[in-house]
Amino acid sequence: MIFINPKTDFAFKKIFGSEQNPDILISFLNSLLYGGYPRITELEIINPYLAPKIQGIKDTFLDVKAKLTDETTVIIEMQVLNLSGFEKRILYNAAKAYSIQLQPGDDYTLLNPVIALTLTDFEMFEDLPQVISNFVLKEKNLLTDYPINELELVFVELPKFTKELEELETVADKWIYFIKCARGLETIPETMAQVPEIRKAFEVANQANMTREELEALEQREMYIHDQRNAIKLALRQGIEQGMEKGIQVGREQGIQEGREQGIQESKVEMARKMIGVVDEDAISQITGLSLEEVRRLR
Repeated sequence: MIFINPKTDFAFKKIFGSEQNPDILISFLNSLLYGGYPRITELEIINPYLAPKIQGIKDTFLDVKAKLTDETTVIIEMQVLNLSGFEKRILYNAAKAYSIQLQPGDDYTLLNPVIALTLTDFEMFEDLPQVISNFVLKEKNLLTDYPINELELVFVELPKFTKELEELETVADKWIYFIKCARGLETIPETMAQVPEIRKAFEVANQANMTREELEALEQREMYIHDQRNAIKLALRQGIEQGMEKGIQVGREQGIQEGREQGIQESKVEMARKMIGVVDEDAISQITGLSLEEVRRLR
């Protein structure tokens, strides 16, 4: 068997965002958010997976949103590229999901909790050793909880998960291993098949069960992400090299500090030039720190 890569946003939503298989998402959320305790028994997938239309793809992420029986909204996101401003976007999306619950004139007591669950294919918190991190509102000095704890950010950093197949213990371990390693497996491991929802996830991820349109969309998506990663790496390397050279040259003429600042700006511009035509304008702006107007002028 050949399994699609769950880390691509298209595959992630097909596996976890299907109305036909809500039990997969329920098991996934119970294991990662509630330590395996079956707190979630039912949910409603707000933006269910739909078969793709083959066209240009812009975004590097795709949400799965669900509403639990206690009216909690959960936003699940798989992020493969570490773009500038990503941390702020996570907070913005969570705050937005919390605030848009109310219509003009509604009472604030009608607000319900929001959980933003984000899986990253890169390390976000170098100082934190754990794979799963939970952030909530607390008092700055005493670290006591805010009276209304209704906004929670949960992160799963895939590179920090290093367990091998024989070391998997919890259902959370098995789900993380599935997302990180399914693409390289040829059969469903027996230890993972013991969890019915994970077995079903493997069946959904089996390429043999996908339509031609889905396979084409998946291939486009993987190529797009691969091209963006390579473009970012090349632009960073060339931008840093040219920025350093420019900084040294200008520094000799105008002073070290001024030269350094101009060199940094030159490196940003050069990075942007390298990515034009390969990466969309929003991504270029996030990666380089240039404004959208500056990127458009360069184009």
